[in-house]
Amino acid sequence: MSGSSLDGLDVAYCAFRVQKKTARELLVEDWQLLAAQTIPFSQKWRDRLLGLPAQSARIYAQTDIYFGYYMGELIQPFLNKLPHRPHFIASHGHTVFHEPDRRFTAQIGHGGALAATTGIPVIHDFRIQDVALSGEGAPIAPVADWMLYKGYDFYLNIGGIANISAIFDNGPVAFDVVGANQVLNALAQLRHMPFDENGNLARQGVVNENLLNRLSQKDFFSRPYPKSLSNDWVSRELTGPVLAFEDSIENRMRTVCELIARQVQNAVGALIKKKESPGRRPYRILVTGGGALNGFLMERIESCCADLGDLSWIVPENEIVEYKEAVLMALMGVLRAEKVPNCFRAVTGARRDSTGGCISYP
Repeated sequence: MSGSSLDGLDVAYCAFRVQKKTARELLVEDWQLLAAQTIPFSQKWRDRLLGLPAQSARIYAQTDIYFGYYMGELIQPFLNKLPHRPHFIASHGHTVFHEPDRRFTAQIGHGGALAATTGIPVIHDFRIQDVALSGEGAPIAPVADWMLYKGYDFYLNIGGIANISAIFDNGPVAFDVVGANQVLNALAQLRHMPFDENGNLARQGVVNENLLNRLSQKDFFSRPYPKSLSNDWVSRELTGPVLAFEDSIENRMRTVCELIARQVQNAVGALIKKKESPGRRPYRILVTGGGALNGFLMERIESCCADLGDLSWIVPENEIVEYKEAVLMALMGVLRAEKVPNCFRAVTGARRDSTGGCISYP
């Protein structure tokens, strides 16, 4: 999994024991995360991925294939340490364009190039079929939420883009909430830091109300779900304006944390209203993604959401926090291999459920 924060490649080695209940339903009886690692991208590749949306068709096509080779080279040392050869690699790739309103999404990291480099079958291109069926193609996290992480009311993932999901009696709901670590990391890099550890820089700042109001007025935030964000939108509508705004790094960090917290508040509030018996009963919220380890950001989220009800915010062990999305891709691959749906219309707004993913053999 290459996330929108561009910090590197998240790799997870997983084992699943499954039972096919019907032709279109799979039960995960047991699963294990056996090994995991984040492999940093070189600065050259970070810059190349960041600038790719503005490049020519030739450069885009080359980068799609070369990134497949590059991923294969990156994960080879990880593969060499494993006790068994994986049955397949499930690769999300790196999202360059995501415009579901135009029925268009593009993730690079060619599956054939990756399969040829590793000698292992690769399942890839998970989102395009849902988008072709008029869905958002995102978020896809709910499939892991209800199959692997049971027992919570809401699931908040704070990665480069924050998303939230919930399981209701009539099906799941999920949507993207706001650009998150993608924006914070861009500010941290102005201080030659990969990220703001524990939110220490943001804690020193004060909210710039002018900047906060400007960011909060984006049309996306008032749209009903299902809805999803692209890296390009976050870069254009949030990261760019924040980097160009004249104020201290600390104040801009603090302001972005406030934006994230308030948008999470709006999202959680909307989901609580959808519950059949809304009220102040205890709600359990599982929080994952790098933002879950940002102590100051979590303080702001909890504070902003305090009036919504009795909320319990659970941050699991670091492996789940950091590798939940890589585990998700493994599960998506299992569902594709078993030919059962892994994208759901109740989440994405597509015309029907679908089984996304292409298979490339070495």
